[in-house]
Amino acid sequence: MPTNISQLDYEHFKTFLEDACGILLGEGKQYLIVSRLTKLLREEKIATVTELLSILKRGHPRHLRAAVIDAMTTNETSWFRDRTPFDALTKSVFPELDSNGVRQVRIWSSACSSGQEPYTISISIEEYLRAAPTSSVKNSQIVATDISASMLAEAKLAEYDNAILGRGISDERKRLFFKAKDDRWQVADSVKQRVSFSEQNLLLDYGRLGKLDIIFCRNVLIYFSAERKTDILQRMAKSLNPGGYLFLGASETIRGYTEAFDMIRSPHGTYYRLKA
Repeated sequence: MPTNISQLDYEHFKTFLEDACGILLGEGKQYLIVSRLTKLLREEKIATVTELLSILKRGHPRHLRAAVIDAMTTNETSWFRDRTPFDALTKSVFPELDSNGVRQVRIWSSACSSGQEPYTISISIEEYLRAAPTSSVKNSQIVATDISASMLAEAKLAEYDNAILGRGISDERKRLFFKAKDDRWQVADSVKQRVSFSEQNLLLDYGRLGKLDIIFCRNVLIYFSAERKTDILQRMAKSLNPGGYLFLGASETIRGYTEAFDMIRSPHGTYYRLKA
């Protein structure tokens, strides 16, 4: 694959990627296409981006579109990432849900990557239940989705090496919530059993996910245009039960995109609550 992608091909690829999954490439990101697609194009015996775009336009072979999206997706994640959302979850949101008499809590981890976020949420539930064993979060369901089939396969496997666990998992949590499997660590059944995985493009309908109480959409919106952000946030608002909660990344905001939520600044972290 050549490193000198023409400006015309670059513009066409940018359009394809945004239409396909919402990712908005900025100017001068030709190097990103080269670094992420070289292996795939070599495997598919495609010589140039021009040829790739022609194949994508024809729509055959069908698997290629998904493979390109998969390769271009950023999958940066870690356990208890930024920490404060999970503190807010266990110290503010779960107690509120209990006081409101919610019987079953449904949580959506969107763009879940290789599974660290949904499993972190499940570990947080386990830890909360120690102090509140009769809590309604005992009946929690976590729906974890991603656009990347390869990431979902890795997440479902629920096995991680020491280097990955070292990014956020303490020795105590490793002892309590993981079990050794050869030279890797497998997520404990008690954590894994409340998490289900499925493929979801954030540009498409969320109806099949059903009504939700909490949505995690963290460090995702930064890749979308303002118009796409507005659309995603408004549709997420419609997916939440009354008074439902939304968690965004530390650098993300709803300001200018939707007025459906109130910002909640708790002592434990910032999150959003659906307006009545």
